[in-house]
Amino acid sequence: MGTNSFSNSVDLLHRAMDVASLRYQVTANNLAMSEVPNYKKQYVNFESELKRAFESRDNSHNAFRMETTHPDHVRSEQPRNWRNVEPRRVTDYLTTAKANGNNVDAEEEAMNIVQIQMQYRLLAQLASFEFNQVNTAMRELR
Repeated sequence: MGTNSFSNSVDLLHRAMDVASLRYQVTANNLAMSEVPNYKKQYVNFESELKRAFESRDNSHNAFRMETTHPDHVRSEQPRNWRNVEPRRVTDYLTTAKANGNNVDAEEEAMNIVQIQMQYRLLAQLASFEFNQVNTAMRELR
């Protein structure tokens, strides 16, 4: 991972914005399906997997590594690259359903949409800030 912190920050912000867009689509679909009998709401899981990838990278320097000399040997667990973590749609079969079998709370989904929109704006502002810092540094070098 020989990339610089600017590249890492921009990559991570880009991924977070993509996840927010997917989350918006999934939540809007939940809202649209809130009265459909037996529909089960979905959500997007990303941050917990991303955290695991960062932890595996951070803990890898202390990890025990076995030498493998043959493809059939048991391999030591390798640190996960956070860039390979993908968001997953998860269907919620566990929450209490309404009488028609649907488990979408339209008010909760509407609030989630507002939260996702605000989060996306914040991520866009952070990305803009990263590029503004580079522009400022380049102007000072002239």
